[in-house]
Amino acid sequence: MKFEKINYRDRKTGEIKQEKVPGENYLKFLYYNPLGKLTLESIVKRKFLSSLYGRIMDKKKSCEKIQNFVKNNNINMEESVKNIEEFQSFNDFFVRRLKEGARKVSETKDDLSSPADGKILAYENIEKKDQFFLKGSKFSLGGFLRDDKLAQKFQGGTFIIVRLAPSDYHRFHFPASGKISGSKKIEGYYYSVSTHAIKKNFMIFCENKREYSILDTKEFGEILLSEIGATMVGGIKQTYISNTFVKKGDEKGYFYFGGSTCIMLFEKGKVKIDKDIVENTLQGVETKVYMGEKIGSSVK
Repeated sequence: MKFEKINYRDRKTGEIKQEKVPGENYLKFLYYNPLGKLTLESIVKRKFLSSLYGRIMDKKKSCEKIQNFVKNNNINMEESVKNIEEFQSFNDFFVRRLKEGARKVSETKDDLSSPADGKILAYENIEKKDQFFLKGSKFSLGGFLRDDKLAQKFQGGTFIIVRLAPSDYHRFHFPASGKISGSKKIEGYYYSVSTHAIKKNFMIFCENKREYSILDTKEFGEILLSEIGATMVGGIKQTYISNTFVKKGDEKGYFYFGGSTCIMLFEKGKVKIDKDIVENTLQGVETKVYMGEKIGSSVK
């Protein structure tokens, strides 16, 4: 497969833009070069490397990286509760909170909100059988969840991917109101979840470290919410209280340093994804969305 730049559609303007990917040449080497693939399988995907880098990003000295990161990625620090001088480490900056009002959450109860800032793909039908093909790779719900009974519940339903780039706001939130379960952890590897990697192997979602929980809602039925770990992601932190009622837009948790992904699964016939997102997905193009933004609606 030929290496290509990552293009996405800006939802506000309708323009196709090119994503600026930190370490893109490194990703090209790892996923499109035979020698790089050897390095990927023997070292990069292992937990120790991402854990080590996560610890380095927790140190005070890592603050030196913040200024250039902000500049190179055009991050709007006016949205941040803290200014650059107040952060105690790069990870402290990376999981920064935003000021109230920086993201608007749709107040209409039948609107589905994006759980995070990122690029979205939405597939309206997971297919009738246990396995389906996505971007040329075979993907199994049973393999993803490690629970065939639970996988059966979402057969024929909707599958949504929100991919967070390193430059994005890295806290994730609830897309609807309801009662939230505890979080189940599944151990795995730490492959990159960049589009460069996913195009080569969509099975990464079944191989990487991940967590999932169930949000029981009135409008959408049960929604499975999953967070995927990735290369150089120091960890996934859940900040919510299990078995409580949560409101749409409430914080669920955050990712430490690195790009990562939020996945949502819906039962068949429970949600209608916005037309532009579906059409872009069918064209193989991600759509830029922001936390709280409407991405779909409930089906009456």
